[in-house]
Amino acid sequence: MNDNRQEAVDKLRDLIQDVETAMLTTIDGGVLRSRPMVTQQTEYDGDLWFFTSLETEKVSEIMKDNRVNVSYASPENNTYISISGTVTFSTDRDKIAELWKPRQIVWFPEGIDDPNLVLLKVNVEQAEYWDSNSNTFVEIAGFLKAMATGEVPDYSENEKINF
Repeated sequence: MNDNRQEAVDKLRDLIQDVETAMLTTIDGGVLRSRPMVTQQTEYDGDLWFFTSLETEKVSEIMKDNRVNVSYASPENNTYISISGTVTFSTDRDKIAELWKPRQIVWFPEGIDDPNLVLLKVNVEQAEYWDSNSNTFVEIAGFLKAMATGEVPDYSENEKINF
């Protein structure tokens, strides 16, 4: 992995590691549809993993157009991430067993032996993030300064990352 790609992977890993639920957006006949998904905790290497059932509408939508967006939000940390990529599906039972957590039984009562259980793998192509590491006081001060001077405050980091 080249240095730039590794830096991008490392940055994205740091940003999403504590955000459990993401919104997955698919394309349904030209209309965008989003739904919450739980990111499977694995050592992030440039791919995101989600469990799903073959019997869902999202699978049908992805089979027609595999481009997706995955967004993460951590308002308490003022961090927001938008990830674009393409999806492939995996029925690799070893990978399913590796990522399986007992709480998955709620959605997949048959467990890892469920014949409809698959992994949705997002191959990340690009990400954009907004990360404000400032506290509320700094944000309020920036807001007041902007109101007084008309200058836009700069207390956050915004960057596009290409993979």
